[in-house]
Amino acid sequence: MINIVLFGKPGAGKGTQAEFLKEKYNLMHLSTGDIFRFNIKNETDLGKLAKSYMDKGDLVPDEVTIKMLEDTVNKNLDTNGFLFDGFPRTLAQAEELDLFLASKNWKIAATIALEADDEILIHRILERGKTSGRIDDQDEEKIRHRYEEYNEKTAPLMEYYKAQNKFYPVNGIGSIADITERLSNVIKSL
Repeated sequence: MINIVLFGKPGAGKGTQAEFLKEKYNLMHLSTGDIFRFNIKNETDLGKLAKSYMDKGDLVPDEVTIKMLEDTVNKNLDTNGFLFDGFPRTLAQAEELDLFLASKNWKIAATIALEADDEILIHRILERGKTSGRIDDQDEEKIRHRYEEYNEKTAPLMEYYKAQNKFYPVNGIGSIADITERLSNVIKSL
């Protein structure tokens, strides 16, 4: 069982890279964004609650995110591992994820961070917003607010995973193939 956290600011390419990595390593891709959208589309109680935060550009509270994620993991126990995309985003979520995985005798093998300049990422998100239809990808102020939230709540995770020797920064600028190769080199080294 190999469990990997794919880390990076909104627009860093986590979803794109996760598609390649899940195929190459036969992992179950768990995107909190996809999990949120599924719950919102199906108007679950957790989905309605998550939407109220997302509409403001805020991060969804830990207890809501964790419950959605645990439900999804428990429905997919026959996989070779999980690729966590967009989770954990806070230290509390990382600690809860470790506890949840430990309850199944699993652990995080690596946290791989796609790193890129904020202005490049903001441009990527605004471009994505033109075709995605996502309201939160079309408003630069909301995007910048998401980055402030990220810097305040998520960046401390780097130290958490560095202390466990599980943090691997990867240059997230370049062709999709080049970035995939950089990520694969990290996974091969585990």
